Amino acid sequence: MPLKALIFDVDGTLAETEEAHRAAFNRTFEKWGLGWHWSRDLYRDLLKTTGGKERIAAFQATLPETARRLGAEEIARLHAEKTAAYGAILAAGELSLRPGVADLIARARAAGLKIAVATTTNLPNVEALTRCCWGRPATGIFDEIAAGDMVAAKKPAPDVFELALRKLGLPADACLAFEDSRNGVLSARGAGLRVVVTPSAYTDADDFDGADLVIPSLESVHLPPELRF
Repeated sequence: MPLKALIFDVDGTLAETEEAHRAAFNRTFEKWGLGWHWSRDLYRDLLKTTGGKERIAAFQATLPETARRLGAEEIARLHAEKTAAYGAILAAGELSLRPGVADLIARARAAGLKIAVATTTNLPNVEALTRCCWGRPATGIFDEIAAGDMVAAKKPAPDVFELALRKLGLPADACLAFEDSRNGVLSARGAGLRVVVTPSAYTDADDFDGADLVIPSLESVHLPPELRF
């Protein structure tokens, strides 16, 4: 079937967002007086758990029994504040798209393809990114958005890509996914999608077995014939 849509992951794929997320987490931890600080090495490991609230819970599980722990409601409040901190970082213009992303999306638009997002992050973070990097609301860039707060299970489960396909009204073989992580590849493949990977700063050591193509970036990307549009 001819290619009709591109479906993009957000964090690490559209932009190297994870440093901004890490900074937002650490600023919020400091504000709450938790004494927590996520280093780059620790955050790389924590990224194996998808979803911010889930990541906080996973981190807590590694703390000594005597350490302070947050309940589910406190984690939700902390994460909401972290999301606001992340938005403030992006509002200050402290982020740019990865090379080739804007051009690829523009070429896809010119070719009549639909553009969607399938991400474990939440809608406010998608909105913050598009306003920072494109100066436009998310609905001005993407035809459909499937976010982590819209599904029961986050990546590596296929739920968010399956939701994107339902929103697009297209079968998997008419779409191409773009990811940067092992969990993303598993999610996209689980939904029956072909997937192109551009490893990010935090996922460059991941196992991308199952991906159709692994390339350094989307800059001047040359897709094989079966993946072209």
